[in-house]
Amino acid sequence: MAAIATERAFEVLVASNRGPVSYAVREDGSLDAHRGGGGLVSGLSAIGPEIQPLWVCAALSDGDREAVRRTVSEPGVRMLDIDAHVHFDAYNGIANSVLWFLHHMLYQTPLEPVFDAEFRRQWGAYESYNRAFAEALAAQAAEGAAVLVQDYHLALTPGMLRELRPDLRIGHFSHTPWAPPEYFRMLPDDIAEQLVRGMLGADRLGFLTWRWASTFMKCAEGVADDVRAVFPPGGEGRSLLEHGAGAGHTEGGLRRETDISVYGLGADADFLRRRAHEPDVADRMAVLREQVGPGRKAIVRVDRTELSKNIVRGLLAYRTLLEEHPEWRGHVVHLAFAYPSRQDLAVYRDYTAEVQRLADEINAVFGTPDWTPVVLHVKDDFARSLAAYRMADVALVNPVRDGMNLVAKEIPVVSDDGCALVLSREAGAYEELHEDALPVNPYDVTATADALHRALTMPAGERAERTKRLAAGATAMGPRKWFLAQLEALRAG
Repeated sequence: MAAIATERAFEVLVASNRGPVSYAVREDGSLDAHRGGGGLVSGLSAIGPEIQPLWVCAALSDGDREAVRRTVSEPGVRMLDIDAHVHFDAYNGIANSVLWFLHHMLYQTPLEPVFDAEFRRQWGAYESYNRAFAEALAAQAAEGAAVLVQDYHLALTPGMLRELRPDLRIGHFSHTPWAPPEYFRMLPDDIAEQLVRGMLGADRLGFLTWRWASTFMKCAEGVADDVRAVFPPGGEGRSLLEHGAGAGHTEGGLRRETDISVYGLGADADFLRRRAHEPDVADRMAVLREQVGPGRKAIVRVDRTELSKNIVRGLLAYRTLLEEHPEWRGHVVHLAFAYPSRQDLAVYRDYTAEVQRLADEINAVFGTPDWTPVVLHVKDDFARSLAAYRMADVALVNPVRDGMNLVAKEIPVVSDDGCALVLSREAGAYEELHEDALPVNPYDVTATADALHRALTMPAGERAERTKRLAAGATAMGPRKWFLAQLEALRAG
């Protein structure tokens, strides 16, 4: 066995780009720690102190790197101080500008992508980044430990870790969609195969929906000639990939199997309902109610200004609603929370600017002294988001492509009076929620405007019943259950 652990050994390890804690340097030079949020943090907290898991993550900020230099850390967290230039090229150059665009099908293909010498240089940084995680995990994993690697940032880590520690039980979970084979093959052939083989270093691969899982399986078969996908007849039994020398045969060399599983991450109902009724949320609701005005309905969206979230077409659909149904003028307000994302990339800055420009244009064309059609907020404020969730008569979730989209699941959970959900069929959440949502083609602005009208005119009783069913589906696999189900399956083999 290579790379025998030389540090404290852990039975359960989690690896992700972003960790459960971040640091900032105060004016007096001391460090201020902020606990992270999200499903992973909630899930890890459910494992129990007797297991004492280790979370390996990257130092992302100057404060994080200072914490590493001072050997300051939270219990059970190890931050990796990877060279800032390596992290930038791996994170922005490859993960966010190539893999994210690939899986969300965001490329303008007449012009991009271009895989040239600069891409190859950045790919080298992505390899180094993944190798740093693999080496850290190998050094601190106990014999036969369970290692759960997260997302597209670390697609190569399972294969690298397998070479260092073949004794480990390794899982990888993809939180994004997976590109269809014809799109995935835009990657250089050697890079596409390297990505697939990196992930096949895992014993188990997890996805948010069967759509993304089966697409990965088809991609894997297409880029590597020794990989064979096994789909169970009638959907019963194991889905897996056979790979290695002599895949599908006992002769000709070793054969490995990687199980393919689906875990549809749900909303954390207990946390959301408790947090949504705290005083700061009530304060935000009072402000929002004043901005909306008495007697008006609220169409709510809460997103990062991420290209895949389709905020611009959502605003165009709202404008079309006001054009085609003038009876809604003065009687509905679009609460659009578009929190800036990845502003170090020019295409994201331009997109954020277009969201602002279009909101301003709608207000200029349709607004009156006592009615602002679009209330746009661009500063991230979780309490305000929860306040909007509670107020929503209609939730607009129209991504062009999304691994899951937890907003679609969160709003029905905390809505005070029930909300109608206008949901893109390209969101992973569609698989679970479509029967009680109003599905839309995210590219069809006219149809989305029609869906908004149907949502606004839905009878209160029907809306309340749909919301109950949406909330039940949205919370079927909360973060704790989601994480522990993966851990149990990985350990069981």
